[in-house]
Amino acid sequence: MNSGFLDKLIERISRVRPEEVQGYLLRLADEKGFLETIFNAIHEGVIVTDLKGRINYLNRAACELFGLEREKCMGELLSARLRGLEWDKLVDAGKMVSRDMEVFYPQHRFLNFYVVPLSLDQPAAKRGPVSEMVGYAVILRDTTETRRSTEETIQSEKLTALTLLAAGVAHEIGNPLNSLHIHLQLMERKLRKLPAAVRAELEKSLKVASDEITRLDSIVQQFLGAVRPAHLEKKLENVNALVAESVAFLQPEIEDRSILVEQELRKDLPLIEADRNQLKQAFYNVIKNAFQAMKSGGILRIRTNVDEQFVSVNFADTGGGISPEDMSKIFEPYFTTKASGSGLGLLIVRRIVREHGGEIDLASDEGKGLTLTIRLPRRNQSVRMLEAGGEKAEGGEG
Repeated sequence: MNSGFLDKLIERISRVRPEEVQGYLLRLADEKGFLETIFNAIHEGVIVTDLKGRINYLNRAACELFGLEREKCMGELLSARLRGLEWDKLVDAGKMVSRDMEVFYPQHRFLNFYVVPLSLDQPAAKRGPVSEMVGYAVILRDTTETRRSTEETIQSEKLTALTLLAAGVAHEIGNPLNSLHIHLQLMERKLRKLPAAVRAELEKSLKVASDEITRLDSIVQQFLGAVRPAHLEKKLENVNALVAESVAFLQPEIEDRSILVEQELRKDLPLIEADRNQLKQAFYNVIKNAFQAMKSGGILRIRTNVDEQFVSVNFADTGGGISPEDMSKIFEPYFTTKASGSGLGLLIVRRIVREHGGEIDLASDEGKGLTLTIRLPRRNQSVRMLEAGGEKAEGGEG
């Protein structure tokens, strides 16, 4: 509050008449309300505690950041409301401390905060005012977007480097592989003229060499497909049809693994502009990845949905899920938790989805399964009519 006003009030307290008290109290209430309005208007979270860490005040932004109800928090220990805060360590130094934290509820966010000791000058008889610590202020700033922007920049730089590497790989490895393949074919022709006993042994070695060349060529093509920008041939497509075709293509593997695939495809999905083959490749990779994560007899649930911005496809499996430590690595080249995985499948999925202007969400319940959601933008709207005269005009998709 206004320190000048409070100082004058304290000086005159012995001379204040009872009828003046109400006026001073109203003035104090006005000042308090004014300050609270200011604190609730700022975007940074503010929490004030006493020396023991009990909450004395928190503004609207702090409540929203942590999903707290102000009245229920007053007088409670901050460490009890924010488990994992390590409050004792933060205030042990007795000076300002700055740290970062990750918040999981009500939204996944990254925050930077600092804790500042609060002191008030107390009058002393002979030595003058003495500074006495009365509590702490915690100031919080949401750094989620900044952090995401930094991560996207790093990922973009990585993909640029990988694309350059891909061009070198295509030239340095692709051409020798073609040459090896041709020479193996020539050797196969010459083997036919040799005696059967000699031919059988050489054919076995030749088959191993041919298979390894095919495998190496497949790895190179997967790598190129994961990082090389593709030319999209977009047409109006039905997402439900693409999902159904992807599942049908994998039907032999579904039956072989005894996997149950449940499809809940919303019938009123709008058509979207998409490259049919590219999008089917993305769905195929996600489904294959789910199969590989599940044991025989697992369940894969595929659901489609739509909102004002996106058509979404949700894939939920009953595999082992992914640990929190591995979640940040899942789209890195060659990262895989499977013994036989290439680590490129989801990288290809992300490239295809991004080239369609979409986004991917992941949610893992370690030991129970993984849910991957692909969101694809609806067709662009040229205009959208706003409400006028109490009637709502509908804007069509362009």
